[in-house]
Amino acid sequence: MNVGVQRGAIAAVQVLGLAVWFSMSAVVPSLRNDWGLTAGGAVWLTASVQIGFVAGAVASTASNLADRVPAQRLLAVTAAAAAACTVVLALFADRPAVAVPLRFMTGVFLAGVYPTGMKLMASWAGSAGRGRTMGVLIAALTLGSTLPHLIAGLEALPWRGVLLAAAAAGLAGSVIALFLVRPGPHAASAAPVRNPRYALTMFTERGPRLANLGYFGHMWELYALWTWIPSFLLAAPAAGGLPGSVEITVFLAMGLGGAAGCLLGGWGADRFGRSPAAMAALLTSGLCCLLSPFLFHAPPLLLFAFCTLWGAAVIADSGVFSTSLSEVADHRYIGTALTGQTAIGFALTVVSIQLTPLLAEAIGWEHAFLLLAPGPLAGALAMRAFGRGAASVLSPQGAS
Repeated sequence: MNVGVQRGAIAAVQVLGLAVWFSMSAVVPSLRNDWGLTAGGAVWLTASVQIGFVAGAVASTASNLADRVPAQRLLAVTAAAAAACTVVLALFADRPAVAVPLRFMTGVFLAGVYPTGMKLMASWAGSAGRGRTMGVLIAALTLGSTLPHLIAGLEALPWRGVLLAAAAAGLAGSVIALFLVRPGPHAASAAPVRNPRYALTMFTERGPRLANLGYFGHMWELYALWTWIPSFLLAAPAAGGLPGSVEITVFLAMGLGGAAGCLLGGWGADRFGRSPAAMAALLTSGLCCLLSPFLFHAPPLLLFAFCTLWGAAVIADSGVFSTSLSEVADHRYIGTALTGQTAIGFALTVVSIQLTPLLAEAIGWEHAFLLLAPGPLAGALAMRAFGRGAASVLSPQGAS
């Protein structure tokens, strides 16, 4: 089966299937009018998805689901179920009390889309090209996550229409997964026995522990930035001069800029090694956190360029962590390791997503993203240590 076709199909499923993830964030301004949505309610429309993702990932890890069920079936079913939750919300929800449980269930099912996609994409690449391959996958995730902003910005759709469009994309992704996606030649054999404890015991191994710590620092920043960058831009003095609208700016900077960053990060991981690529992205995004109070007052074009650089850097290393863990973890339990990694990482995002608007309320959006800087800086330290102890894995010459 053609490798390029398979990689493209898996990436397409990620773009389409993950379109429902930030679909509510894209319509928050409309919900403030229709539902009288408060800032706290807006937080929970995103945080509930993250909590649901963690719950789904934990359940998958406890049952070794990602290593026991045919991956393409798991991908198809969970993408369709996440889309179905969004359809129900679009058609019937009339207040946050109805929407939040549906968003929680959306997150539960998305835990079967993203980690499973990582496992499938890794199965179509050997170590020598795995960084670039995983970069393609994370680029697809980035585009899918920001797709609702594009839908909301291009068409004057009511908020229910935006959600239905995102759900339609998710259903299309499910169909692609079912009929086109298959595991590759580098797929690990099925786990011989259930070993859910591997999600914890991997922390006793130096390589997996450091790769995970780097990832956790990255996650502290990533989803809080993606959730609240529209509010940061709306509050900026240059908001009215941004390209098109805030929604279009978010898609261009975080979506297209982020996708370019993923591809560059994947190439860098294969060319220069896992650790240097991750450290470059982490230090750049951490510096952006520290510079954000100064750029908040920048002219529109400079602010847009800054956000595009930040959007590229903040996600460029995501595929590097997945690649690193897939190479140093027990290959019998790669699915469990990746799912466990994402479960803990997404649990951290709930905290940073909640704290960011509280800080903004206290000191203004100008300084709110300073809260995120410790994450990437701590992650860079972890990946520096990872590089020192795993040279045979990180070096392009040592990859096999």
